[in-house]
Amino acid sequence: MLSKIVRTTANQLIVFILIFGLYVIAHGQLTPGGGFQGGAVIVSGVVMLLVAFNAKELKKSLRESGLSIMESTGALIFAALAFAGIATTFFYNVLVGTPIFGHVPPTGANPGDVWTGGVVPLMNWAVGIKVVAGLSAVVLAMALFSSGEEMEE
Repeated sequence: MLSKIVRTTANQLIVFILIFGLYVIAHGQLTPGGGFQGGAVIVSGVVMLLVAFNAKELKKSLRESGLSIMESTGALIFAALAFAGIATTFFYNVLVGTPIFGHVPPTGANPGDVWTGGVVPLMNWAVGIKVVAGLSAVVLAMALFSSGEEMEE
């Protein structure tokens, strides 16, 4: 375990890393980024916590069963959104054109509107959930293996 200064700094930085990761996920349909990139940013915060603390302490808050449920939930949401427009085509953007979830953007250059994504932002969130859970489980399992422990007891 590292010094108290390193642990305190890591505790402060994790908030900003999480916010930035959520920002990247939320604006993936408008800017470079999305679910995978934002999820990887969030997992970089998990890696920082692994370095600042140790795998045994992080294992207490990140359970394998919880990560597995979280990853399965992300995959289920993504699959449900993909099948939602199956009457037309697979991955049909069923929510664009509705008053709540988006309008059809004008042709040509436009500044971009958050509400033109339809199901794309929801798919970004589903992928983000899946990536955060999956990569966190992999990183934690690797850290626990290198310390000689198992993931679940």
